[in-house]
Amino acid sequence: MPQHIEKAFDSQSFRSLGHKVVDQLADYLQAVYARQLPAIPWTPPEAGFDFWNHQLQSSDGQGDTSQLMQAVVDASVHLHHPCYMGHQINPPAPQAALAGLVVDLLNNGMGVYEMGMAGTAIERAVLKMVARQMRLPESSDGIMTSGGTLANLTALLAARSRQVQHAVWEEGTKEPLALLVSEEAHYCVDRAARIMGWGQGGVIKVPVDDQYRLRTDLLETYYQKANEEGRRVIAVVGCACSTSTGAFDNLEAIAEFCKKRQLWFHVDGAHGAALVFSEKYGHLLKGIEWADSVVMDFHKMLLTPAIATALLFSQPSDAYQTFHQRAQYLWAEAENPEWYNLAKRTFECTKSMMSLKVYTLLYAHGTSLWNEYTTQVCDLAVQMAQLIRHRPLFELAVAPACNIVCFRYCPAHYPQDQLDKLQLSLRQQLVENGQFYLVQTLLRGNIWLRVTLANPFTNLADLEALLNKIEEFAA
Repeated sequence: MPQHIEKAFDSQSFRSLGHKVVDQLADYLQAVYARQLPAIPWTPPEAGFDFWNHQLQSSDGQGDTSQLMQAVVDASVHLHHPCYMGHQINPPAPQAALAGLVVDLLNNGMGVYEMGMAGTAIERAVLKMVARQMRLPESSDGIMTSGGTLANLTALLAARSRQVQHAVWEEGTKEPLALLVSEEAHYCVDRAARIMGWGQGGVIKVPVDDQYRLRTDLLETYYQKANEEGRRVIAVVGCACSTSTGAFDNLEAIAEFCKKRQLWFHVDGAHGAALVFSEKYGHLLKGIEWADSVVMDFHKMLLTPAIATALLFSQPSDAYQTFHQRAQYLWAEAENPEWYNLAKRTFECTKSMMSLKVYTLLYAHGTSLWNEYTTQVCDLAVQMAQLIRHRPLFELAVAPACNIVCFRYCPAHYPQDQLDKLQLSLRQQLVENGQFYLVQTLLRGNIWLRVTLANPFTNLADLEALLNKIEEFAA
C-alpha cells in the first residue's frame, strides 16, 4: 500500500491521536467551565486569515494533528463558556459530540436504506418520539435535515404541493401564491418564498402586538386583501418563537384560522419547539398539535451538536408528493412511499446520520435532561429581566418568554438619536474584550442588545458581571 495512504488510515495512530484529542477537549471543558478562558478570543478577520494561511503553508503536509486541534480550540468561540450568550446555538453535551465522531467515521449516506440502515431506523425512532411529545397524530412522520432554513423551505414546498391542484412539480406554478407570517419571522421564511418564485409579494407580513406576537385578529384582513390583489394565500406560518425577542405566536388561534380557510398551518419552531420537553414552559406551544408541519432544531435548545433539525408532517404523504420523481439508480419503485428511502422526501441524498447525536442523549438520559435544561435557561432569562428592571440605566425591550432577553443601556441624559450607535459600540467593546459574547438585534427600528441564555453553567453572578461590564465601558 502506498506510504501516505497507509499512514492516513493506520488504526493504531488513530487510537493514540484520539486519546490525546479527547484529553485536550476534556481539559478545555474544565477550563471554560471554570471561566479560565475568554468567551471569545477575538481576532480581526485579516489577522485570522494570515495566521491560518501561514499554518497551512508552513506545515508542508507534516503537521502535528493534535497541535492543530488545540490551535483550533484556542481560536474558536467557546460556547461552553458560561459567559457565551450570543447566537441561538447551544453548547453540545459531550456524549452527543462523541456520537458525532462515530457518524463522521462511519460516513454512511442516508439517501436509501441500504446505505444507512442504522441511521435511517434511528432517525424514525427519534422523530416518532418528538411527534408524540408534540401530540401530533400517531401517523405523523418526517425527516431530519441540515438546519431550519432547509427544513422550512421543504415544509412550504409540501404546502404548495398539497394546496395547489395542478402538478406543480411537473408544470410549475401557474398563479401568484402567498403565505401569511409575522413581521418578526425569521428571514428564511421570506427566502423560501422567493426561492419558490413567489417574489416579494409572496410573503405577507402581519403586524405584531406589543409583545412581538403575530396579531391573529388581523389574519382575516390580510387574507382578504391578498385575494383582492389577485394573490392566493395557501399557508400561515406561526413563530415558536421569533428570532429577535423569543416571542411565541398564538398557535391555537392560527390553527383555527387555517381550519376555517382550509390553509396549510406551518410552525417554525426551530428555536422554541424544544419547550415541548419542558413541563414548566410547554404551555407556550399549545396548538402545535394542529400543525400540518413543524420545524425544530435540536442544536438550539436540546444540547445537540449542529446541525440537526427535525421536520415533522401530520400527514406523511405530503412530503412524498413534494419530491415525486424517478431515480432509477436509487430505487426501483418511484410510486411507493417507502419511509426507509429518505431521498424520496428530502433535498439531501448523501445525508448525515445526524439522528445518532440526538438518539445518544435520549438513550443515556431520556427526556429528563431536556426538561431540566430548557426549564433552567428559561428561568434564568426571567431572572435576568428582573436584574435589568432594577437597574435605572438599562431598559428591557419585552418580558422574555423563553431564554432570549433584549435590553439596552440608555442613561436619561444620553441623546436619543445616538442610542443606537451607543449599543453597537458597547457590543463591539464586549466582543473585543472577550469576557462576554452577545449580539444585537433591530426592534421597531432601534438597536437592542440581545442575549440567548443557552449555557447551563451561566448564573446570576455572570449576568450581574455582564451588566457591570457594560456600565464600565459606557463610562
